[in-house]
Amino acid sequence: MRNDKGGTGTGTGTMIMEQRSSRPNLGTLFKQSEPCLFSFNKNVDFGIEDDLPNRRSSASMASPNSTTTSAEASPNYMIMSPWIDASPYTKSPWITASVLDTDFGQNGLIASIVREEGHIYSLAASGDLLYTGSDSKNIRVWKNLEELSGFKAKSGLVKAIILLGDRVFTGHQDGKIRVWKVSTTNPGVHKRLGTLPTFKDVIKSSVKPKNYVEVRRNRSVLRIKHFDAVSCLSVNEEVGLLYSGSWDKTLKVWRVTNSKCLESIDAHDDAINSVVAGFDSLVFTGSADGTVKMWKRELQGKGTKHFLVQILLKQDKAVTALAVNQESGVLYCGSSDGLVNFWEREKHLSHGGILRGHKMAVLCLATSGNLVFSGSADRSVCVWRREEGGAHKCLQVLTGHTGPVKCLAVEEDDRTSTKIHSKWIVYSGSLDKSVKVWRVSEDNGLVANVLFP
Repeated sequence: MRNDKGGTGTGTGTMIMEQRSSRPNLGTLFKQSEPCLFSFNKNVDFGIEDDLPNRRSSASMASPNSTTTSAEASPNYMIMSPWIDASPYTKSPWITASVLDTDFGQNGLIASIVREEGHIYSLAASGDLLYTGSDSKNIRVWKNLEELSGFKAKSGLVKAIILLGDRVFTGHQDGKIRVWKVSTTNPGVHKRLGTLPTFKDVIKSSVKPKNYVEVRRNRSVLRIKHFDAVSCLSVNEEVGLLYSGSWDKTLKVWRVTNSKCLESIDAHDDAINSVVAGFDSLVFTGSADGTVKMWKRELQGKGTKHFLVQILLKQDKAVTALAVNQESGVLYCGSSDGLVNFWEREKHLSHGGILRGHKMAVLCLATSGNLVFSGSADRSVCVWRREEGGAHKCLQVLTGHTGPVKCLAVEEDDRTSTKIHSKWIVYSGSLDKSVKVWRVSEDNGLVANVLFP
């Protein structure tokens, strides 16, 4: 079982490719693996994990309008097309959003959406769209706080969501990274492309014994696969790399364009709880082993490789969250003792100080503009502003959740922000089954230690 530091026990839903006395046969691999990404041959069954019969997709809305083709005229087209399948949900577990602010632009709590049951584990926001991940294996899409659509996986609660162009990457409890494509004509329609690693790479790697690593006595797994929960994801959009951290203690590096696993790094001595792509080709990882490690991407031969540069923090308490402010070059680290440590690039990543605002573990962090947001098991969100010189001021504490704040997402509020006064929409997901929506301003004259109900 997983302990309160993050744990490394293998989840019951995790798919493990084992090597005992001999390599697994191809028949076993075909049964266990998922389709290669970007392979759309509807006539080949590569073990797609859909729950629905006839390999129906879990896309949630009707197909976008298009010219009818001969394939569409086929009686089987309505079954096989991944873009036409009706929503996989018979009844939404979400209660209608309670909107407190009808575009008046005031700061504080402006809306709340609540589930009938189940916790919120992950959030991602882009413009007016919000993605929510929960323990129901579903990812739901919201537009202007109204439920737009949803898509689902067969297994594994959703622990992380990353948006990159028309792709959505989700990390799951069952050790899988799933990849989805957003329809270009309808943002509510999502098609599951497959998982990382791809089926092709799994088959290719499985035939060589050197590609297996021993995870416990008499049990080996493919190095390119996570064999425990994928707890965190981060992306370096500039170079097209996706990073995944897992309770299996490894950091994996993926090339987005072809979905290949470029590296698998035995990064920590305990579960990795957070990974974030930083500045200057740096990547930071935080673990239940109490350390924050800094990795640098460097050229090696025809490719690149990540090397451990420095251990920034080593403590007894678990590291639970990381965030980077790319513009100011600051790394923030939350831990189970309720503290937020930070390091500054302009000071050669020397320790900049500690933010003390929580009574319990910091579970999530986010940055935007000059602001830093920390969500905690104490059910609050602290809003910090970085001042000139590197000092931080607590502008306000957002209260109202009745359970630990597990995840955060931030987007600039284009409707009310001005060149002088920047405002932000903050989404906080909690184990109290709700997502609360806040409007926060950077201007000190508008907010000063205000508590919102």
